[in-house]
Amino acid sequence: MRRLRALMRKEMTHMRHDPRTVMMILIMPILQLVLLGYAANTDVKNVAAVLYDQDQSAASRSLVDAFRNTGFFSIDYAAYSSDEVNRMIQAGQAAVGIIIPPDYGQNLLAGRSAQVGVLIDGSDPTVAGSALSAATLVGQSHGTELRLEQLAKVGATGGASPVDVRTRVLYNPDLESSYNMVPGLIALILMMTTMTLTSASIVKEREQGTIEQLIVTPIRSWELVVAKITPYVLVSMVDVFIILLVGTFWFQVPIRGSLLLLVALTGLYLLPNLGVGLVISTFAKTQQQAQFMVMPIMLPTFLLSGFIFPISTLPWALQAISRVLPVTYFLVIVRSIVIKGTGLDLLLPQVGALTLFSVLLIAIAALRFRKTLD
Repeated sequence: MRRLRALMRKEMTHMRHDPRTVMMILIMPILQLVLLGYAANTDVKNVAAVLYDQDQSAASRSLVDAFRNTGFFSIDYAAYSSDEVNRMIQAGQAAVGIIIPPDYGQNLLAGRSAQVGVLIDGSDPTVAGSALSAATLVGQSHGTELRLEQLAKVGATGGASPVDVRTRVLYNPDLESSYNMVPGLIALILMMTTMTLTSASIVKEREQGTIEQLIVTPIRSWELVVAKITPYVLVSMVDVFIILLVGTFWFQVPIRGSLLLLVALTGLYLLPNLGVGLVISTFAKTQQQAQFMVMPIMLPTFLLSGFIFPISTLPWALQAISRVLPVTYFLVIVRSIVIKGTGLDLLLPQVGALTLFSVLLIAIAALRFRKTLD
């Protein structure tokens, strides 16, 4: 027992000398519980929708209220042409487009069937499938209410529903899950690879004793950061081509947009992830610490970025966190280019966000490294 107590005392001493690792171990279960409790929600709601109401009548407003009252559709945008509806869906601003024709109210007054068009973004099969069912249900229930009102006035019974909702799934009409998952995996694999490798880069220099050699050289902090990042960018770009080849030929996911644009924006996406890894590397004292510091970033990224669960289903606080994750913006980019064939003009907000993250994180890494040398 004396030897056992001595060994246990030694391990406790090691833990006291490594408080950062212990804190990470204690924080991770709490973080996992909170995030999984709120984020692991398969109930799709508040799906962004754009409305093109050409009728502007009381009947059309009643139909819009029926869509809104479901709690499933969040009609956040108004369009003034069918092209604008398609453009907003392609840009990822809306997942559903509701188009009410100009004769909708007249057809209802005349007792004829009134058609309503619903365009659904099929790039996310989970959301698209739920939107398809919800739109059909809205048409049936609202049409039944109108038919009952009409029959009550004339004292008759029976008859078909006067509201005919015509749904159309865009980009992925068969709702293939691989169309959504494979582009998303590109974002996650690149993030995990680059962040994990770079988080240990400066720590490795310190552990191997080569950091002193860098100190005595005239190299500037930003030059070291660029030198650390560039090889990982080149290696990661090789990973990009491998993933794209496997996704295209093995999983049969076609790339509908510009391959050159996809590669260029992927290179931009790598920069903030490499920056995060370098920042972690300047804080960590050992490679083990660096790995533990990466884990609390990986979990929110996996759950809050929109990779699995739609961001619209998250509480507002978690939605705010998702907006500061670079992968959230790149998921929109990669899925839009691969599935929808979207061009650069519709992706400028995401490109701007990634550029801002890149400059900010790499600058912090350079400043942190200079402080470490001091």
